Amino acid sequence: MDLPIAGPLLRPRLLAAGVTDDELRRLRRAGELAVLQRGAYADPADPRLERPEGRHALLVAAAVPRVAPDAVLSHVSAVVLLGLPVWNVALGRVHTTRARRSGGVRTGRLHVHTAPLDADEVVEIGGFRATSPARTLADIARTVGFEQAVVILDAALHRHLVTREELCAALERMPRWPGLPAARRAIAFALPGAESPGESRSRVAMARSGVAPPVLQRQVRSPGGDVLGTADFGWPEHGWAGEFDGLVKYGRLLAPGQRPADVLVAEKRREDAMRTALRGLTRWTWGEIDGFTEVARRLPR
Repeated sequence: MDLPIAGPLLRPRLLAAGVTDDELRRLRRAGELAVLQRGAYADPADPRLERPEGRHALLVAAAVPRVAPDAVLSHVSAVVLLGLPVWNVALGRVHTTRARRSGGVRTGRLHVHTAPLDADEVVEIGGFRATSPARTLADIARTVGFEQAVVILDAALHRHLVTREELCAALERMPRWPGLPAARRAIAFALPGAESPGESRSRVAMARSGVAPPVLQRQVRSPGGDVLGTADFGWPEHGWAGEFDGLVKYGRLLAPGQRPADVLVAEKRREDAMRTALRGLTRWTWGEIDGFTEVARRLPR
């Protein structure tokens, strides 16, 4: 789902509307304007300011009027426009691509890439010209770390924005481009079953820790065949399941009018039911992913 992009307040437009620089300074000091970057502001109540991806979307909208007409949004900026989660990728610069052999530049707020760009690799997202989903994901997989790429690729596959075949086809258009081996590894590892960045990062941590490859979104059934619950990760041959606990996860489960405590009670009942049909169930949190060794010891090898 595209993020809403309208909204940054640019200094030239404010001056044209009769707002003076003295008034801008007063509004900033009073906290009535949030500074995005020099000459670009937002309403402090704008909910996009609460998340790094949302803030970057505002930076994108502020930057577009200032970039070259042939530049299209790309890399992590196009990822944000697609509404995909971003973990541990720098969001301070807006990224664009121009179909040129040279002329790339990187400033504090803008990174202009130069590379071949076919007409079918340019689409419109939220009113802006950007690289297509397949081209965007191929570019991001080439240019960020493995774990960061897997978080984005898992989400794209889960939301059916692209297929693995489309990603591989996008790489075929990039012979001898930098980062291709890394992109191929990340795309080969990506799966549609991971439903959150925490689950994607957990998969990477398991692979690095020698844990047996899990089945994603594993249904746990009673001896009579009734579904007792769905675990984030399952090892059917071991009778084991794994669950990543993220606070955001419980927020997603809230139905209209439901309280967080209701969700926690329901989750406890689901876990208790699944445990009756399992040899064991291991839980871990976001803070345990970086030092996954202790969790890995409790999972099938």
